[in-house]
Amino acid sequence: MWKCRSDPVLHIDLRRWADLMLVSPLDANTLGKVASGICDNLLTCVIRAWDRSKPLLFCPAMNTAMWEHPITEQQVGQLKAFGYVEIPCVAKKLVCGDQGLGAMAEVGTIVDKVKEVLSQHGAFQQN
Repeated sequence: MWKCRSDPVLHIDLRRWADLMLVSPLDANTLGKVASGICDNLLTCVIRAWDRSKPLLFCPAMNTAMWEHPITEQQVGQLKAFGYVEIPCVAKKLVCGDQGLGAMAEVGTIVDKVKEVLSQHGAFQQN
């Protein structure tokens, strides 16, 4: 908590510190907040303050019924319009027991995309 004008502000410090931001999983609630510009917690404040010259990747994950709702496509489109990179969800048996699209991408897929994006931005050296 800051008390004086020169005290550090966590969401701004995190914005400056990170080379890339990965939001994984991005649930329907947070997707709606980010698409609307709402910043009412640390995550959404960092995203709102994000330096858009740095990559931000997001991995949607939600129930199939939520994924298929028309507003979801609009909200994902809004994030892409901000320049953020979607790592698409996949179809499989969800935690709730439903079968369908909405599961978070596999970890290997996410890691590969992060490496790809970082290499394109010159911030990552392959071993």
